[in-house]
Amino acid sequence: MIQIEGLSKHFGATRAVDDVTFDVRRGEIIGLLGPNASGKTTIMRVLTGFFPPTSGRARVAGFDVVGQSLALRRKIGYLPENVVLYPDLRVRRFLQFCLGVRRIDGSRGRQRLDAVLHDCGLREVADRLIGTLSKGYRQRLGLAQALLHEPEVLILDEPTVGLDPRQIIEIRSLIRALRGRTTVLLSTHILPEVSMTCERVVIIDRGRIVAEDTAAALTRRVDGAERTVVRVVGPLDAVRRALEAVGGVQQVEMADGSGAPADAAAAHEFIARCSAGEPVRQAIAAAVVGHGWGLVEVRPLAMSLEDIFVRLVTREDTNGGVAP
Repeated sequence: MIQIEGLSKHFGATRAVDDVTFDVRRGEIIGLLGPNASGKTTIMRVLTGFFPPTSGRARVAGFDVVGQSLALRRKIGYLPENVVLYPDLRVRRFLQFCLGVRRIDGSRGRQRLDAVLHDCGLREVADRLIGTLSKGYRQRLGLAQALLHEPEVLILDEPTVGLDPRQIIEIRSLIRALRGRTTVLLSTHILPEVSMTCERVVIIDRGRIVAEDTAAALTRRVDGAERTVVRVVGPLDAVRRALEAVGGVQQVEMADGSGAPADAAAAHEFIARCSAGEPVRQAIAAAVVGHGWGLVEVRPLAMSLEDIFVRLVTREDTNGGVAP
């Protein structure tokens, strides 16, 4: 649904986007993750026809962003980071204006207006002036105008920036509800945003793609091994030696803050780095039980998206990244 090949955008000597290639399949929700000034917004502005790329190609819903800009805009819903609203218009009137711009009228226009007011939780403020709305409601209204024409592709630039925690949860729920109905490309520098909303992650830093995959696959790629938490009631040194002897276990260390407990019946907590997941965890459990110790817990330990991001960006710096 979105195809980007060798996309670059330069502003003078500054390479805001540098040879970026990725695609988004129909119905996916993809997160474009990166720090501020990484090139996320530039990519989105190219995709929406705001300005052309310096080089490379991009197609959205089958339309070229340069040669077929007007046609592709009919297929796209766009929520910029700073959405422009008219404070002296009422919510319902603003959406009616947007319908007019989209040339949607009659029964379909009324149906779409009612649908977005319901889906975006705007019914109770439909007759209020936009200038009196909270930041959360304005963001909802921005999303509503992007959804009015039932776009095939929805492009969201930092959709939860500046919202309070309750408002963030509400906007995330709205976006997740679109899964399978609309293709969504969502940019953010907020790490939990991607893990709680998106199916796949494209990590960008200084205009270049650092990694692209699911969060789970990125964890395996960055860490090089799966990590397993093991909690055991038994003699500390003996348990550690037994864990290290399990086939597939590469390294065993105490969990942070876990030392010899004062209570002899309390559990020691270890982190075992393993070459494989479930088979090794089963072998660990069998080894602990076979020694007659108390097995309290065996579970995989996933890296946070923040850990993944920091490691990937640090690796790019070490390997000689692109100058901003």
